Amino acid sequence: MIWIDGVLVSRGLGGVYGERMLSNARIWDPYRSKLSALYHQKKGVELEPDMRVLYLGAAHGTTVSHVADYVEVVYAVEIAARPMQDLLEVARRRTNVVPIMADAAQPEQYAPLVEPVDLVYQDVAQPDQVTIALANCIFLKPGGTLILMFKTRSVDTRKEPGIVFSDAVSHLTGEGRVVVRDSTWLAPYYRDHAAIICTKS
Repeated sequence: MIWIDGVLVSRGLGGVYGERMLSNARIWDPYRSKLSALYHQKKGVELEPDMRVLYLGAAHGTTVSHVADYVEVVYAVEIAARPMQDLLEVARRRTNVVPIMADAAQPEQYAPLVEPVDLVYQDVAQPDQVTIALANCIFLKPGGTLILMFKTRSVDTRKEPGIVFSDAVSHLTGEGRVVVRDSTWLAPYYRDHAAIICTKS
């Protein structure tokens, strides 16, 4: 990852979402990107030029654009029509972004389009977040990394976030398809959000 004077940046064409620039690099704001927040916690996986990434819940392409500055290919899956319009503009300016309008809960919809990837990154705030993550591990190379951005309030608003989070980790571990390597809360950048980092078994 590229840090300039303690600031996380990516080197690519600016002007995607009004981001500030520093030494001709794009500032990757942790308050606008959960992945940046994770890196500010000194956790995550190093993004390399030869990596392929499957990004679930691409939304408007804010974080996608930064990831694309680092890696070879980003398969960006988004189901909503309005964010997809912005994502298409990101893909127009970054030819290594492959926008896919599909439901991340149904990976068979885009299976013909996605090559084996080194990283599955999921930011889909739904009750079945863990199930969606595991279903998409079919695209993950052995030893590859899954990063699940887990929004506890999207799963159960009645339980304490810590309990919901622990249940999610247990679910991931119990399936036997991945090994939970690390986890962390994303405070102070995001409330009741956690990142769970796994390796494919």
